[in-house]
Amino acid sequence: MEHYGQYCPVSRAAELLGDRWTLLIVRDMVVDGVSHFNDLSRGLPRLSRGLLARRLRELEHAGILTCPSRQAGRRSEYQLTPAGAALVPIIEALLEWGSAWAFGEPRAQELDPVVLMWWMHRRVCHEHLPEQRVVVEFTFEEEPGRGFWLVLGRRDVSVCLHPPDFETDVWLTTTLRTMYQVWLGRVSYAEAVETGQIQVRALPALERALPSWFLWSSAAVAVRRSA
Repeated sequence: MEHYGQYCPVSRAAELLGDRWTLLIVRDMVVDGVSHFNDLSRGLPRLSRGLLARRLRELEHAGILTCPSRQAGRRSEYQLTPAGAALVPIIEALLEWGSAWAFGEPRAQELDPVVLMWWMHRRVCHEHLPEQRVVVEFTFEEEPGRGFWLVLGRRDVSVCLHPPDFETDVWLTTTLRTMYQVWLGRVSYAEAVETGQIQVRALPALERALPSWFLWSSAAVAVRRSA
């Protein structure tokens, strides 16, 4: 943690929150309710597990997080303290500001298919899923010869990087760039399908229902508002 040497609330807050990755850890906890170490790590794959552990310790020391399960000897589950919960409007304000002033076209290095699958699996609308399990296979033009699967059930959702032990029900083909833009609200799903940017192959009922299975990114509303 870097100290600025200024007796100022902004300076003190920046000391606690300004280190690399810290705000993204808080974002994932605030926006998607992520609470376990491995889940945080999967959503931030460029952050080493060692540095993640360090940032979590720093946030605990600062009184922003707590890990009560550690004392009970269970799997570590992090929770926001009142100080952490008070960061919710700050994260929301950054989302609004970033959507309006800093969110242009995606850079190639920002388009990670595994991260996208992990984000999508967090934002499933379970009550809109069919009663029976459904498997969606994603093929991205930037990742030739490689598939990604979401196994969607009303009680559980899984990300698979290898063919699962179930038959595929829905095949979706697109570019990674397009899927990110749809996920984040820069392009609507309906528009992407209509223009051929997304191609779906499935039974008609499943094809029609597919967009309702996802809540889409929590940033999408702000992104659309800023368009």
